[in-house]
Amino acid sequence: MAAAGQKSVLFVCLGNICRSPIAEAVFRKMATEAGVVDNWRIDSAATSTYEIGNSPDDRGQACMKRHSVPMRHVARQVTKEDFKSFEYILCMDESNLSELNRKAKSVKDYKAKIELLGSYDPQNQRIIKDPYYGSDEDFEKVYEQCVRCCKVFLERNS
Repeated sequence: MAAAGQKSVLFVCLGNICRSPIAEAVFRKMATEAGVVDNWRIDSAATSTYEIGNSPDDRGQACMKRHSVPMRHVARQVTKEDFKSFEYILCMDESNLSELNRKAKSVKDYKAKIELLGSYDPQNQRIIKDPYYGSDEDFEKVYEQCVRCCKVFLERNS
């Protein structure tokens, strides 16, 4: 649960091993560099159960290392409590959005604002495509999109 006066964001994708841990790591680094990380509760999760307990994809970790972005995460699934305790739940694609909205309906008095992370993209690329079956280049594209989106999200919420 976020402390009083603390902002909170949960990044979500299908498995929580590619896109959402990249977004989490990028946002955490930006918030740290801006000197506001202590004002935030930052996490990521999955809509599915496929990867629970697993580390982020090796290709994503390599991409983050190339950009000097620290990444430490263990995949978990979104919980009912997340809908109550996070201010923002930012997901990667329409499928995630649909699933989150479906799950939210079963949570009484949830407060989270559920949005596409891509809705903050100044290049208007609303969908952050799953790189899992792709190449290192696809992970790089996810990283670049996350940087653009997280920058705007942080600016609007600081």
